Amino acid sequence: MVEPAYALVFTAHPDDAEFGTSGTVARLVREGKSVVYVVCTRGDKGTSDRNMKPEELVKMRQQEQRDAAETLGVREVVFLPFEDQTLEDSPEFRKEIVRQIRTFRPEIVIAADPYRRYLWHRDHRISGQVVLDAVFPYARDHLAYPDLLEEGLEPHKVSEIWLWGTEDPNFRSDITDTFDIKVAALRCHKSQVEDFPNLEEFLREWAKERAQGEKYELGEAFHRVEVWW
Repeated sequence: MVEPAYALVFTAHPDDAEFGTSGTVARLVREGKSVVYVVCTRGDKGTSDRNMKPEELVKMRQQEQRDAAETLGVREVVFLPFEDQTLEDSPEFRKEIVRQIRTFRPEIVIAADPYRRYLWHRDHRISGQVVLDAVFPYARDHLAYPDLLEEGLEPHKVSEIWLWGTEDPNFRSDITDTFDIKVAALRCHKSQVEDFPNLEEFLREWAKERAQGEKYELGEAFHRVEVWW
């Protein structure tokens, strides 16, 4: 049986978690918590280089993600086989998310907020919605995907969901002491941020905005849902 994780982070693409939640991930790891990443797509379309072949990009981005996870202290990274820009709210995808929840049995699931309005990557929207549906009721109910029981994957009830990229934050996380780790983890994604102007300055201003009204300087913001049913 796989050792349970305290937090299971679902992201649509390599680098999403580093932008949205890596300061909090680093803080959880410092507190002795176990964190696992599940990356839902192969990241095979995230480039403007017309000479880059998708299979080469996949290898590059997955290694970048592993390097970023190691920087943060993330225990494990699971890569799902779906193509970038193709995620759908399908039984196949939902079942795979349920499989990961039942495998790692987290207390907290972290994902993209699917209810962000207007401009939002469709993979973020779809992955966030499917994760919410997987948490309740599919991961919880033994009659959902009964073949998973045959694999030894028993139902699991998640305690909390934290949604990053939200326009409706009700929970903020202090990342003042882990901001430098967030920046270092993002710099691992060279294919995505190497030409990003003033990356650290941008991230610092972004984190200051998410700490407004708090006693600390830098933060990350989430919509937090307690799963009580």
